[in-house]
Amino acid sequence: MYLNNSNMTATLERRPLSPAMKMAELMNLNFNLLGILTRLGLHFGFGEETVEEVCTKGGVDANAFLLICSVYAYDGYIPSAEHLNNTDLHDLVKYLRRSHTYYMDVAVRELGSALENVLEPCSEKQRNILWSFFSQYRDELAKHFEYEEKHVFPHVEAVLDHRVPRELSLLEYEENHTGVEEKLEDLKNLVMKYTPAVCDQQQIYRALFYIYTLELDMEKHIAIENCILRQEGEDLSDREKEILVSVAKGLINKEIADKYNISIHTVISHRKNITRKTGIKTVAGLTVYALLNNLIEIQ
Repeated sequence: MYLNNSNMTATLERRPLSPAMKMAELMNLNFNLLGILTRLGLHFGFGEETVEEVCTKGGVDANAFLLICSVYAYDGYIPSAEHLNNTDLHDLVKYLRRSHTYYMDVAVRELGSALENVLEPCSEKQRNILWSFFSQYRDELAKHFEYEEKHVFPHVEAVLDHRVPRELSLLEYEENHTGVEEKLEDLKNLVMKYTPAVCDQQQIYRALFYIYTLELDMEKHIAIENCILRQEGEDLSDREKEILVSVAKGLINKEIADKYNISIHTVISHRKNITRKTGIKTVAGLTVYALLNNLIEIQ
C-alpha cells in the first residue's frame, strides 16, 4: 500500500467552489472529495457534467455539496452566513448519517482487520491489552453515533422544519466527541510508539494509514456538524470567554489546558468555536474583541 502524501496533505488555493465547475475538475482537486459523492448517493461516470447538473440528477442541493467539499478541501473552513442560508441543511444531515454508517461498517472494520494483523505475532497478553483498547474505542464511537442519531439529528431536523424551537444542550455532544477524538489519538500513539518489536512493520504502517485516514475524515465530519448545530453570532459560553481571555493574555494551548485542567484537544475545539462565533481568527483581533467587550482591561 502506498500513501500519496502530496495528495493527502495538499490543500487547495482558497477560492470559492462553483456549481458551474465540471464535477471531474472538482474531484481532481483533492482525492478526499471522492467519498462525499458516494455518501450523498451521487454516481461516478458523470463525464463533462457540472457540479450543478450532477447534484440535480442525484436530488442533492449543490450548495450543500459544495459546503461539504469546502470543509474537506480547506483547513479551518468556516462557511459564511450567506452560504448557510442558501444551503439545504437537510442534505448535510443526510451526509452525516451516512458518514456514521461508513465509519462503523467500513473504516472501523478495516482498522480492526489491520490491527488484528499487527497483533498476530504478539503474546496473548499483549494482544488482549491492545485489542481491548481498540474495542473500547469502537464501542464508545458507536454509542456516540447512537446518541446523535436518536437525539441530535432528529432535533436538528425538527428545527429545520420549524416544528420546534432551537433549544438543545450540546454539553454531552461535545464531551462525547472529545472523548472519542482523544481515544483515537491514543490508539495512534500506542500503535506507532509501543507495538512490540515482533510486529510486522508493513502491517503497522497499514494500521496507521487507516487511523490517520479515519482521524482526518472525522475531523471534517465534526466541522460539518458544527455548521448545522451552531449559528453565526451565537454568544460565547462562559468557558469560551475564559479561553478567549487566556488567549488574549498570551497563553499557549498547553498553558490554557493546564490552567483549566482540560485537554489540549478541548482547548483547540473551544478556540475553533470562538473563531466561528466571532468571525475573528488572529490573536491580535481576539484581544481587541476582548477589550471591546470588557473581558479584559487595557494594561
